[in-house]
Amino acid sequence: MADFIKIAITAPVPRDCESERITRLLELGWDRVHLRYPSLTLTQVRKIVELVPQKWHGRLRLHGHFELINEFNIGGLHLNSRCPAVPSGFRGAISKSCHTVDEVRQASAGGRFDSVTLSPVFPSVSKPGYNPVLTKEDMRVAASMMPVIALGGVTPRRIALLKQLGFAGCAVLGAVSEAGTLDELAAVTEDFNQNII
Repeated sequence: MADFIKIAITAPVPRDCESERITRLLELGWDRVHLRYPSLTLTQVRKIVELVPQKWHGRLRLHGHFELINEFNIGGLHLNSRCPAVPSGFRGAISKSCHTVDEVRQASAGGRFDSVTLSPVFPSVSKPGYNPVLTKEDMRVAASMMPVIALGGVTPRRIALLKQLGFAGCAVLGAVSEAGTLDELAAVTEDFNQNII
């Protein structure tokens, strides 16, 4: 079985030390960091990427401002309702947000996506009231179609269940964004690592 993928998603509003936090997550072994900043300008996102050492750029994935792929060796793009289209000529890795089994089925049929996120699979940590409508059987069916990354309410204690359901990995926003310091990020990471093994 392939390794369980661990993805960190940035909080929508960056902290003053955002680039340092992203770098630390990658140093700690997160497979990817998704840069999701819906309210930031191109210039603001560019500055964040510039301050992340180049050796980590291939493990970043953009949720917007796709034109930055022309400036940096970014690891891929993530399509969502705000940015639903792939830039013309882009041949790199692409993932996509899905919320239903049918959306996963459509994504798998095209063969263009390396993975999709499926959310919410549990009550969200970062968005109170954002609760799952998917059953465990829905999740199992979706996860059998292609690499599906569980998103929404993912905590270390839920990793075993996600693996049983066939998910290829997890994406985490709330648990990571709630970690205030770099030491807290390290502790959260260690908690996830111990449950992924």
